Amino acid sequence: MKAVIYHAFSHKEAKDHDVQELGTQRAEAFVRAFLKQSIPHMSQEDCESHLQRKAVILEYFTRLKPKPRPKKKSKGLSAKQRRDMRLFDIKPEQQRYSLFLPLHELWKQYIRDLCNGLKPDTQPQMIQAKLLKADLHGAIISVTKSKCPSYVGVTGILLQETKHVFKIITKEDHLKVIPKLNCVFTIEIDDFISYIYGSKFQLRASERSAKKFKAKGSIDL
Repeated sequence: MKAVIYHAFSHKEAKDHDVQELGTQRAEAFVRAFLKQSIPHMSQEDCESHLQRKAVILEYFTRLKPKPRPKKKSKGLSAKQRRDMRLFDIKPEQQRYSLFLPLHELWKQYIRDLCNGLKPDTQPQMIQAKLLKADLHGAIISVTKSKCPSYVGVTGILLQETKHVFKIITKEDHLKVIPKLNCVFTIEIDDFISYIYGSKFQLRASERSAKKFKAKGSIDL
């Protein structure tokens, strides 16, 4: 007990530290009083047994790190909200064919770069495959066949493409909304003519880039 809990100062140590020497009995009495005051729930025998058997490990409480809060993703506008706000509507004063001619020139250069120059010896099948996945905004598009006769012959620059319709501005500055269903469209660039069957083309522009189109011999309207 004495060797574990305390060690008595020698005469020289007590003198160096200016500590009054206590007798053995007084030292033991001080230690017992200190332990009784510090650990009142343990008896003296339990305390001595505990100290002699193993070292005392003080409790250490670790601070729990606060969990990082997940960042809230900013929600975009829903399709209904976009329709209500009329974000994609083209204003009447902007419905002029001449305004979109520069867009058509940019589109032609984009297709030439996409098809490696549109050389005369280029395979038509390769051009057709490229056009099916290309962005068509700015292309001059014509309706060649349709179950609705009033659509046939409509030609203009494609301004907007959705899943089901093409929005075309004609040379007469009329904005036409042509459904893809039951219509056949043609796109001409540098003497290459490509046919698009709208019934098989009902995809958004962003979805077409990953779509695999299968070659078919004939497609009815």
